[in-house]
Amino acid sequence: MARYTDSVCRLCRRENQKLFLKGERCYSEKCAMNKRAYAPGQHGQGRKKISEYGTQLREKQKARRFYGVLESQFAKYYEMAVKKSGITGENLLQILESRLDNVVYRAGFAMSRPEARQLVRHGHFTVNGSKVNIPSYLVKAGDVIAIKEKSLSSEKIKAILEKNAGRPVPKWLDVDFENKVAKVITLAAREDIDLPVAEHMIVELYSK
Repeated sequence: MARYTDSVCRLCRRENQKLFLKGERCYSEKCAMNKRAYAPGQHGQGRKKISEYGTQLREKQKARRFYGVLESQFAKYYEMAVKKSGITGENLLQILESRLDNVVYRAGFAMSRPEARQLVRHGHFTVNGSKVNIPSYLVKAGDVIAIKEKSLSSEKIKAILEKNAGRPVPKWLDVDFENKVAKVITLAAREDIDLPVAEHMIVELYSK
């Protein structure tokens, strides 16, 4: 599958927003947004007037990049959100939050979503006791996500758990950090999602 392989710091600069794609580095002085808080490219520092369509597009791109989702995947999630009862934009964010890689990150078992995606692909997690190595797997209320016992000896995972000990966890997750287990109490509501995304603009974009 196609995947963005260029510098992820360029994505933050393009959206003029920290997307927290590099874990600890995003919180340090080394973060590119601290040094070059303007769009990449030779015209990045030029002042541009953004149209209504451009604003809507930027919101969609920002959401895609927060969660590391491809264009075709994002469109699929939007179609799923439309079919669900409730507010389409909130449904969309709820679906994105339900991705296994995002849940692993939210639970504190990874420093960033890209790292969570990599760990899931390498088979370090189980869902309800069965190994799942698909980052886009959508969890449901009641699902239990755990780090495989064999993976607990990994120095990388040990370091992640040590650094994330005590990190705040969203209320829709119940995390037993001692036993390295997270349970999905309920799916995330809009007020539980702390990302600066104007989801109604994404709906307006797709509704054109």
